[in-house]
Amino acid sequence: MEQAGSLGARGSTGSAAPDIRTASVRVPAQARAADVERERGVASDESRSVSGARGEHTHSEPPIPHLRVETARPVETARPVETARPVIQRASVRGQILDALRTALVAGELAPGQVYSAPVLGERFGVSATPVREAMQQLALEGAVEVVPNRGFRVVRRGTRELAELAEIRALLEVPVVLRLARTVPAARWAELRPLAEAAARAASAGCRATYAECDRAFHHAILALAGNDQLVQIADDLHRRAQWPLVGGPVPRGRADLMADAAEHLALLDALTAQDLPAVQSLVREHFADS
Repeated sequence: MEQAGSLGARGSTGSAAPDIRTASVRVPAQARAADVERERGVASDESRSVSGARGEHTHSEPPIPHLRVETARPVETARPVETARPVIQRASVRGQILDALRTALVAGELAPGQVYSAPVLGERFGVSATPVREAMQQLALEGAVEVVPNRGFRVVRRGTRELAELAEIRALLEVPVVLRLARTVPAARWAELRPLAEAAARAASAGCRATYAECDRAFHHAILALAGNDQLVQIADDLHRRAQWPLVGGPVPRGRADLMADAAEHLALLDALTAQDLPAVQSLVREHFADS
C-alpha cells in the first residue's frame, strides 16, 4: 500500500501535486507482535515447542523409518519486495500427515503400545507439530491411538479377538448387500470394478501391505457404493480401516502369500458376480471375511 505523498506525486488525476514537505501525514501506531498474536488467539508452533505448553516430551522415542511428507517449496523470485507464498495450505499438510500416519500404522512402523509425541513426529516429517497433532487427534477419534496427557499419543493395543469381532460385523453388513447386488447389477457394471481388483493383485504381488490395504478398501468401497447407501459405505469403510491396524506382538502378520490369496478372492468374486452365481458369491464373500 502506497503512502499519501508518493500517490500525490504521480498526478494521475491531472491535479497539482501537493507539497510533500509540508503535508501532514499521521501514521497510526503499530500493534505489538504480542497483541497481534493475542488477538488471533493462537501461538506459533515454535513458541509452543519451546515453552512446552502442551507438555509433550520429545525424547526416548524409537526411530520410525520412511515417514516423509513432500511439501511444495516457496518459489524464489528476483523481486525482493515480494514474498513468495507456499503452495500447500495447512489443511492440505494435515491431510498428507494423516495419510502418512495411517500408512505407517498399517505397515507396522508405529508400534502398538508405543507413545509418540507430535513435536518429534513433526521433525521426522519435516513439518511443525501442529498438523501432526491435528492428524493424531483425528486418529484418536477413529480409535487408532489414545491421548496420553503431557506425553503425546499411544498406539492402541489390539488382539485377535477384536479383529475377529470386526470381521463378524463386516460380514453382517456386507454379505446381504453383496447378495442383493448380485441379483440386480448387470455384468457390465461388475466389469468396471476389475481394474480395482487387478490393482490390488499387483500390490499383493509386490508384497506392499500399505498399498494393498488402500487397494483392498477401494475395491470393497466400490462394490458397496453400488447399493446407493452412503451411510452404509461410510460405516463399512471405517470398520475395514480398523481391521487393517496392526496387532499386538509385532508387525502385521500378513505376508506376501496371504495378500495374494486375498487378492485372488477379489477376482473370483467378480467372476461370480458377473455370472450371477449366487451360491458362489455367498461362499466367496463369507470366506473372504473369515480370512480377514
